[in-house]
Amino acid sequence: MSKHIVVIGSGFGGLGAAIRLLSRGYTVDVIEKLDKPGGRGYVFEINGHTFDAGPTVITAPFMFDDLWNAAGGRREDDVDFVPLSPFYRIFNHEGRAFDYNADPAFTEAQIAKWSPTDVEGYKRFLATTKSIFQKGFVELADKPFLGVGDMLKVAPDLIRLGSHRSVYDYVSGFIKDEFLRRCFSFHPLLIGGNPFDASSIYAMIHYLEREWGVHYVRGGTGALVRAMARLIERLGGKIHYNAEVDEIIIDDKGRRATGVRLKDGRVFKADSVVSNADVAFTYKHLIPAQHRRGWIDWRINSMRYSMSLFVLYFGTSRKFRDRGLAHHNIILGERYRGLLDDIFNKKTVSDDFSLYLHQPSLTDPSVAPEGGETFYVLSPVPHLGSGTDWRTAAKPYRDRILNFLEENYLPGLQASLSAEHWIDPLYFRDTLNSHLGSAFSVEPVLTQSAWFRPHNRSENFENLYFVGAGTHPGAGLPGVLSSSKIAEDLIVAGEPQPMPQPQQLAAAH
Repeated sequence: MSKHIVVIGSGFGGLGAAIRLLSRGYTVDVIEKLDKPGGRGYVFEINGHTFDAGPTVITAPFMFDDLWNAAGGRREDDVDFVPLSPFYRIFNHEGRAFDYNADPAFTEAQIAKWSPTDVEGYKRFLATTKSIFQKGFVELADKPFLGVGDMLKVAPDLIRLGSHRSVYDYVSGFIKDEFLRRCFSFHPLLIGGNPFDASSIYAMIHYLEREWGVHYVRGGTGALVRAMARLIERLGGKIHYNAEVDEIIIDDKGRRATGVRLKDGRVFKADSVVSNADVAFTYKHLIPAQHRRGWIDWRINSMRYSMSLFVLYFGTSRKFRDRGLAHHNIILGERYRGLLDDIFNKKTVSDDFSLYLHQPSLTDPSVAPEGGETFYVLSPVPHLGSGTDWRTAAKPYRDRILNFLEENYLPGLQASLSAEHWIDPLYFRDTLNSHLGSAFSVEPVLTQSAWFRPHNRSENFENLYFVGAGTHPGAGLPGVLSSSKIAEDLIVAGEPQPMPQPQQLAAAH
């Protein structure tokens, strides 16, 4: 008899876990609160514009290939990845741009335009990130840290690699120009971290980009989400939409999850439960208080959570092709360190901002109507621990961003708007069930990494597993896909595999 797995949530971690477990022969039901899959990778469609709500950068395409291979298929038959160059165009506060890509000669020439003496320093920096990447990603990203012994085994390597230093401090040891330091240390922001606090282990993100490139999904990231959902269905899995979990059912002994109960009263029994919901939300709202033993409540409440985001999605009725923008643009404010201190430590919404401006219609005209463009602009903001009332703060913040873009990058923007939507910390809290409205769950600092992060298998329940941003190894598509691999391995080790060979995609038709 096939073992039955219930997956809560259809973000990338949940979708990846479902595909892997179905390919192993398990029966899988995915329970999704929203009306379509994706979680943070939701899609908004407004007046002919297609807006990816969340992740827009594919940095480890082989991880998606692995999912299709496990199911006996080929990813390229279902979804197309387009390599981008430059990876990013990064602007300083005066509007001067710096590009980089996978070509060392190109990137070094770009560095030389800013600071010729930093070219050699960059080469040394890149060489050192290889060993960080090897340890942090290749060796540890898909390995569970369930006991303190797991952490002690790697502690000497982490010390040797200088993981106690921040990414910014690490980069500064090689590069002297302040703007270039920012260009090569901003990456923790992509996973909810402050470059001035996040461990230098995250410097490996730059190497990861160089190793496999930065890619765009043709049709938008939502096309990848839909392809993964179709793969689940072809493998015999079911995704239940508009279905919100009210409770994870725990047995009388308080040791095992026996299924989930939905808000509409339906019950799905399970041999194991995988939660792709926010870890803090899962413990605080889905598990009855009498079953939360030990120090878990204190731990969840005392952890530091990532910043949130204000994201404005907008479409235009005219083209913007002569403004010097790339597909991915990062606009760094002059008051960079102070701004991040406001966001992460002081928890205040500043008058200034640094922005990520995404223009996918440059690469893929299909995401915009004829003659128009599709954009989104993202601004990091404090999570709801700031006390900001976004019901009144959102519109003025939106106005300031649009005025800034019109004055500096997109003249005539507001007169040409043809579609608009925004999300703020309230969306992350109320729609995505993210604790404090944080956009990336638990903040990626050294004391909240690996064993110190919420574990992939619950400390309280022997068959409750976690995938997604809040568990090991952390946020970002490579991180959450690694967590789905960890969950697969733990479930297979704990529950006998129901079939001798992985179920093949062809057999599912």
